[in-house]
Amino acid sequence: MTLVNRFNGLSSLAALLIFSLVLYSCGNRSSRRTASNPGGASASTGAQYSFDDDDTTRFQVFRLPREVIGPKLKFVQGGRAVLGSQEQDIMGFRDNVERTVTVASFYMDETEVTNVDYKEFLFEIANNTKRGISQDSLQKLQPNDNVWEGLMSYNDVYATYYFRYPGFNFYPVAGVSWSQANVYSQWRTVYVNELSSIRNELDSALTQNQLIERGVTFPAYRLPNEAEWEFAAKAMVGTQYMDENQENGRIYPWDGRGPRNPYNIKRKSRQGDFLANFKRGRGDYAGISGSVSNDGDIIPTNVYNYPPNDFGLYNMAGNMNEWVQDVYRPLSFQDFDDLNPLRKDGLFDEEENYQTTMINDNFRVFKGGSWKDVAYWLAPGARRFMHQDSATNHIGFRCAMIAVGGKDY
Repeated sequence: MTLVNRFNGLSSLAALLIFSLVLYSCGNRSSRRTASNPGGASASTGAQYSFDDDDTTRFQVFRLPREVIGPKLKFVQGGRAVLGSQEQDIMGFRDNVERTVTVASFYMDETEVTNVDYKEFLFEIANNTKRGISQDSLQKLQPNDNVWEGLMSYNDVYATYYFRYPGFNFYPVAGVSWSQANVYSQWRTVYVNELSSIRNELDSALTQNQLIERGVTFPAYRLPNEAEWEFAAKAMVGTQYMDENQENGRIYPWDGRGPRNPYNIKRKSRQGDFLANFKRGRGDYAGISGSVSNDGDIIPTNVYNYPPNDFGLYNMAGNMNEWVQDVYRPLSFQDFDDLNPLRKDGLFDEEENYQTTMINDNFRVFKGGSWKDVAYWLAPGARRFMHQDSATNHIGFRCAMIAVGGKDY
């Protein structure tokens, strides 16, 4: 056999092997099952699936429909994170020591819940006779306007105008307790699902579990837990380069060591501007009038007035503090799981351990800093607490929603 013939024979064999590998890989790819492409028959038994609701003789498999994202939500891709306070603990609380955890992917409102959002909630609750809510119960859902009143100030005017006047429609709602925020979240879950066109195409007699099985109901809107909130606020995805490398940490929800905008190619037109609405010092809520770079906002402001962080979330520092799900305990970081940590109650750290009435399961964490706070409280790791039925003019909230399923739909 000549060298040329031998070479041609080897080339043909190589081509045949490559063709076989391509067929094999294509076959594997086509047989790969996903939630939106489960195949027509069981991969384990070969039995044919039923996709007909009227066919009760065969096992039913529901294809995951096209994912529909709830209104106003931004996707926050989960992952490993170092949570906790990264500033000097000048208060001496030692209640949020750094630790590494993993947070699952979820969705979060791009802004704080606004006055107009909350007015819609009150309107729908009052006018939906199916809910049968009493006037007394409706009154308990109203924001507490008295949070603006002060014996030694003229802030009482906001008690009349802040929630009602149209000019404040897209300012964050104030005077809402943790308990009221949870009722709002529950109502929003029901109402958004009622408005869903996919949901309305189905038989209204289906139970909630049946709707979940079909993948056509939104998961519950809820308050984010503390780990989710802190993870979303830091938005460390904006510091990442190459593969799982981050070029710097973050004290605030933006790059830099302070609250002003450093030189940044994405925001160079705002260089030197404050990146949050906060109290600059004793008696200084807004800076000097006429200055271009001051924040200029004496009270809470429009929820879109400051640039978003790298997850697309607005005011994750400043404007309003925000309620989160967690019960407050000073030593929560010692007890948390390191996967999706959440303190639901006083387990392992009972209130009997403390000589104060302010440590019990009715006190909830709030985070973020506000128009009324100095820069120290803008750091995502800072945490404070208040009774779940109390309200102030500097605590609002936003909703979150779990991202169900995996990467493959």
